Amino acid sequence: MEALPRLLKTREALRLGSGEEARIRGWVYRKRDLGGKIFVVIRDSEGIMQVVVDRSKAPPEAVEAAEEATIESAVEAWGRVEADPRAPGGAELRAEGFVLHSRAEDFPIKGGEGVDYLLDVRHLWIRSRRLTAVWRIRHTALKAMREYLESNGWWEVSPPILTQSAVEGGATLFEVNFFGRKAYLSQSAQFYLEALIYSLERVWSLTTSFRAERSRTRRHLYEYWHLELEEAWAHMRDSMRVAAELTAAAVKGVLDERVEELELLGRNIDALERASKPDYPAITYDEAIELLKRKGVSVEWGDDLGADEERVLTSYFDTPFFVTHFPKHIKSFYMKVDRDRPEVVLGFDLLAPEGYGEIIGGSEREDDYEILLSRIKEEGLDPEEYKWYLDLRRYGSVPHSGFGLGVDRLVMWVAGLDHIRDSIPFPRFRDRIYP
Repeated sequence: MEALPRLLKTREALRLGSGEEARIRGWVYRKRDLGGKIFVVIRDSEGIMQVVVDRSKAPPEAVEAAEEATIESAVEAWGRVEADPRAPGGAELRAEGFVLHSRAEDFPIKGGEGVDYLLDVRHLWIRSRRLTAVWRIRHTALKAMREYLESNGWWEVSPPILTQSAVEGGATLFEVNFFGRKAYLSQSAQFYLEALIYSLERVWSLTTSFRAERSRTRRHLYEYWHLELEEAWAHMRDSMRVAAELTAAAVKGVLDERVEELELLGRNIDALERASKPDYPAITYDEAIELLKRKGVSVEWGDDLGADEERVLTSYFDTPFFVTHFPKHIKSFYMKVDRDRPEVVLGFDLLAPEGYGEIIGGSEREDDYEILLSRIKEEGLDPEEYKWYLDLRRYGSVPHSGFGLGVDRLVMWVAGLDHIRDSIPFPRFRDRIYP
């Protein structure tokens, strides 16, 4: 049997010169039968490529296989690449062989279906070119952030998902029965990362986090991916610098490697170019309140800033930007109080432009045992439940800061998505789980 051409991904095959041999495999994305020729567009993990099966030239068994192939059938084809500006990617494969590995039944997604139906068949919808582009963007953003952290001396660690204490408040906890004892799905790895700074100093993790608040917005998930880090000997401004550099690294990584995917999604590349440089501006909460009032928003000092207020604030900026020094009563007990202005904390949010809002929340952590204990009591929490966390302030406490980055929100913004559900393969909502 004659040796087959080397197996290539569609992206590689499209780069070959006319007349060069290639073999590709994947799934049928589109198919047209025009009598003398069958045009089959094959989809794989890197893109699409058109295969032309000429009934007058291809072997009979190849023609028969192409005739039998249906949308989403698993197929393989080989032959010679020829340039053709009418074909996707500017080239096509003139088939000398075509194999049908698995014939798909009538595919239930035809085009034009509603969101609810597509969520019901999410396990099939994730094959779409649009969502596949998102998965590639997500992969590249995560890779770029990991490379940034690795090159800057951060240690990746693996904190638990089950916990006995709340980080952000009891109302948003998912309770589980842990062998007869009450436990919770983690809201954040922060406390565990704080413990680890006393051995590794600069630590980070990528985990799932869970929030049970009863809201369903375009940027809310009940299970989401959380990139968090903590650094010893660091103050709020140190963490803000890392947050800006990490975000810019993710954006630059996507711009360097995923322009084709961004264009497929219709993303404004210029907006991302501006975000690829980490010199992000910062405003205080006080200034944010004034900016909101200028736009006619009914808001007073001390009010929390929700999605609507953040959307208005983003209209003032064309890059990500920080909001700092929030009122103490709207932030978590572990945030360090500003000693010069005790009504505010040394906390910050990083907001993405174009209406996307918060993608990072962080702060300098309270490192004084007595002050932290009093803050726990002020919040009506049981100090006994935070005994081990308080211990961190008893044995070699140092200034330290950190933040959490919502990976799904970052991807939503970078990819220019309308809803966070499309930033993750299998989104979790309150009323249904898919699949």
